[in-house]
Amino acid sequence: MTSSGGKTKQTGTTGGLRERKKQQTYETVSELAIALFLEKGFEKVSVAEVAAAADISKPTLFRYFATKEDLVLHRFADHEDEPARVVTARAAGHSALDALEHHFLDGLTRRDPVTGLNDADGVLAFHRLLYGTPSLVARLYGYQDRSEQALAAALSNAHGGTPLEARIAAAQIVAVQRILAGENWRRITAGESAAEAAPDAAKAAAEAFTQLRTGLRRYA
Repeated sequence: MTSSGGKTKQTGTTGGLRERKKQQTYETVSELAIALFLEKGFEKVSVAEVAAAADISKPTLFRYFATKEDLVLHRFADHEDEPARVVTARAAGHSALDALEHHFLDGLTRRDPVTGLNDADGVLAFHRLLYGTPSLVARLYGYQDRSEQALAAALSNAHGGTPLEARIAAAQIVAVQRILAGENWRRITAGESAAEAAPDAAKAAAEAFTQLRTGLRRYA
C-alpha cells in the first residue's frame, strides 16, 4: 500500500501528519473490508457491517470510499499511475518501452501480484474475489482508462507525438501488460506454481514488448 510520503513537522502545519493518518485509515478500513468479503462473500457483507468492524460510522466510511467496490479496489491505488511513473522516472538514454519492459520483468522476479505471477494463498483468494464479482470487474475498467490517460501524458512528454498517437500507444501497452498478467494468472489457477510458470512468463513478456516495438507488420 502506498503512504502519503509526507513527514511529520515539528513546527508549523501538521498537514503531513493529517495526510498520513488519513492514508492509514484508508488502508485499515480497506483491509478490514477485504477480510470480511473473503470470509463471507462480497454481496453478503453490507457497508454498515464494514463500518461497524472499523469502528466508524457509515457516513464517515463513505467520506473515504464513495462506493462499496472502492473498499476492494483501494489496493490498486498504487498501480493506477504506475506505468506513467515508470516512464517519467526512466534512466537517461532509456526509451519508455525499455523502462516499462524492465519494470514488468522485475515485477515477475519480485512476484508482484500485478503481474499475475504470484501463488500466495492470500493473493489467490483476493484475485478470486476480484474477478468473481461482476461489479468489481466493471469498476476495473475505470482504473484501466485512467491508467491509460496518465501513461499517454507521460509518453507524450517523453517522446512527443500527437495526443492521439500517445493514447493509442498507451492503450496498447496497458493491454499487453493486462494480457500477460491474465495469462500468468490463468496458469497459476490451473495448478502451476509461480516458480514453474516464471520462465515462460519472462519469455512471453520479452516477446510481447518486442511486438510492441515492431508494430503490427505481421497483420498488415
